[in-house]
Amino acid sequence: MRTRYKRLLNRLRRAAASEVYAFWRRQPIDPRVVLYESFSGNGMLCNPEAIFRGVRAAPDFTHLNHVWVLANERANRSVVHEFAHDPSVRFVRPNSVGYYRALATSAYLVNNATFPEQFSKRAGQTYLNTWHGTPLKRMGYDIGDRASRVGNVIRNFLAADYLLAANRFMTEQMYERAHLLHNIYRGQIIEEGYPRIDYQFADSRGVLAIVRNLEANGLPIDGRKIILYAPTWKGESFARPTDDADELIKRVTELEASIDTDHYVVLLKVHQVVHKFAADRKEFRGRLIPNDIPTNAVLAATAVLVTDYSSIFFDFLATGRPIAFLTPDIDDYAGYRGLYLEPTEWPGPVVRTVSELAVELNIIAASGQRPEIAQKYLAMQNKYSAQEDGGATGRIIDIVFRGKREGYSVRPVHRDGRPSMLIHVGSLRQSAITTSALNLLAALDHDRYDVSVVFSNSRIPVVLHNQQQIHSSVRQFVRVGGMNGSKVAHFRRRLDWYRGDFSAHLHQQQRLWDEEWMRCFGTSRFDYAIDFSGIGPLWATLMLHAPVAQKSIWLRNESATKNIHADDGTAQPVTSISSLYGEYDNLVSVSAELAQRNAIDLARVATPENFVSARNVVNAAQIRSAAAIDIRRAVLGNTPDDVPWWVIGLASESALVNFVTVGQLSAENDHALLIRAFADVHSQRQDTRLVIIGTGPLRARLHDLICELGVDESVILTGHQANPYSIMAAADCLVLASDHEEQTMVLVEGRILDLPVISVAFDSARDFRRDESGLVATATGIDPEVAAGMRAYLAGSVPTVKFNEYDYNAESVAQFLNAIGATAARQVSDRA
Repeated sequence: MRTRYKRLLNRLRRAAASEVYAFWRRQPIDPRVVLYESFSGNGMLCNPEAIFRGVRAAPDFTHLNHVWVLANERANRSVVHEFAHDPSVRFVRPNSVGYYRALATSAYLVNNATFPEQFSKRAGQTYLNTWHGTPLKRMGYDIGDRASRVGNVIRNFLAADYLLAANRFMTEQMYERAHLLHNIYRGQIIEEGYPRIDYQFADSRGVLAIVRNLEANGLPIDGRKIILYAPTWKGESFARPTDDADELIKRVTELEASIDTDHYVVLLKVHQVVHKFAADRKEFRGRLIPNDIPTNAVLAATAVLVTDYSSIFFDFLATGRPIAFLTPDIDDYAGYRGLYLEPTEWPGPVVRTVSELAVELNIIAASGQRPEIAQKYLAMQNKYSAQEDGGATGRIIDIVFRGKREGYSVRPVHRDGRPSMLIHVGSLRQSAITTSALNLLAALDHDRYDVSVVFSNSRIPVVLHNQQQIHSSVRQFVRVGGMNGSKVAHFRRRLDWYRGDFSAHLHQQQRLWDEEWMRCFGTSRFDYAIDFSGIGPLWATLMLHAPVAQKSIWLRNESATKNIHADDGTAQPVTSISSLYGEYDNLVSVSAELAQRNAIDLARVATPENFVSARNVVNAAQIRSAAAIDIRRAVLGNTPDDVPWWVIGLASESALVNFVTVGQLSAENDHALLIRAFADVHSQRQDTRLVIIGTGPLRARLHDLICELGVDESVILTGHQANPYSIMAAADCLVLASDHEEQTMVLVEGRILDLPVISVAFDSARDFRRDESGLVATATGIDPEVAAGMRAYLAGSVPTVKFNEYDYNAESVAQFLNAIGATAARQVSDRA
């Protein structure tokens, strides 16, 4: 009960926040306001803090007002007190009314991480994303996690007018490669150093002030040199870091016992996301640096830096002072997260234990850096901190706030000239659409085309598994969060949909949909926008708002008047989106015959030339590999004792003739017709069996029908099978009673496995008749005709023909490119 109450309360809070944000998005943008956010409001920190102080001190910006996002003012007392009497500075909590007002109406937005999922930059706003360091750890897609892990990061980057890079490595490795911004990001990357590093160029008076501030916060420096231990955070989620406070204090205590504490003091600067774990523990008093003291200010007063995988060492390079690396968990960490630079390249000794670290620090204290390390240090300085001179803040303010670019390093991302396409691939649940999409993505020439896919966020294991199967060259967008706009606007939208009216997106709701495109994809442009799923009004409408692109949609039905079952398990009348078809450039069917038929059935919404066809691509090698797995392992994957009786029968030498069919147990697949036809055949041939692979809403009804017809020992409902191919390979003949076009993939898979195929007559099945595959295409929806096809097989009248997947796929890809208009020379992604 309490859980349900919390869920309801959270939903109400989200609804209220959405309404507040929608209201302020309708208000004018205030050209005098700058919004700053660091690490989701964890403090006045990092590059935004340095930029804020620079802008505030500039004589030509005294008219500006500054809004800072602080999640906890009590934890940031010093900065709150510092600006308590300054009317130009105010603080707001994340997700508060004041926050959404500032997010919607500020002329300038400055963030070192990400704004929340509902954020969508408005025309008239300037967004600078500074990020928070040159990465040593792998980032973005390079980590290999599910795409949703970086979904909001990608959104923020694509919305930004400027991305800040401390060096060229950060531009190329983090932005262009790790986050795959090449070709599609349309803002500018600034390579003029990092504002936060300016702190490190403090003069002697500035350093003395920093030391006094540390001492005022209970850290006893007492004239000693500072050894700063600054490890990164650990854990698999930035929002849920690991509490390693016990281990950290143990290391600090052990190190203090092994060095000359008369001349050196060890201070601990933890990552701001884990500061809460240590802040209230007495063991850390006199050692832990407060979160609201800028890290780079501490670096200015630091004699030796000790870190692990933190990007802080790139910052510290600018000082020229020694660095040491304590990495006790390097094998586990590098194995999970991965590193861009091998430890042998790092500009300091790399050790695994505190005792080894103490030895290295004592050597540094006695004689300085080792010569071989000094050489690596210099090389890394030249590569990673060449822009750092103490003046980065001024240069960034010139570029972003004053609009001055001449003489500065401001550049677009690399573009290689490939045409770009964005493909909505559906839910990625197990379905024929998902299989077709994965096969297509694997078959496209990625040297020729820049390919992106988009899908809705999901934690369902099969969806996450299918995300991992997407070709590695494909950029993955995850639609995180939901549409902005008032609840009234969305009620009207849903009411229009219920009535079958989708035209509002062109007039009353055009702004709503344009803003949703901006929320999802920023200012990106694609040459081709494709709804490959073709099911559901949300994506069919959203893809129409892709600026400039040539737009295509797949018609996932045999006739425009049929209801089909969506790949998320819900019934969808395809006619509900047919009114949108006329706005697409290309209406794609999976066979030429079906395209001709749809051109007639849908003549009221589009002209004949809009109807084109492209058959599905197959992955024959994958299918054959899966089919080769022993059926007794493939069905359950457990011990032989767990294998169902019908599997043992299929796996053994048997006189039984096994017919097999594959498909969701839903109305469009006509399993009832097939079962009745089989019962008719079985009444004369008791040596036959029918295996039905799949699950769905009609399972119970079909089970009752099987019992009613008295074939419950000869008709098997296998349920969902992760590997249907091993079952198909063990059968004798594939039979399809459905005239639904999704069955085309099953038909092709049967041919790949050299199965004789019996199918009712539908347009794609007629395509296969032309290559003399031996397919028996019976009349549609008539039990005796399906039964006649089975009897033809039993009589030896259904031969098989070897399937040439190479020619088939080459032609299928060519059809796809022709269908979306890609065979004509066309590239618009760089256009405004």
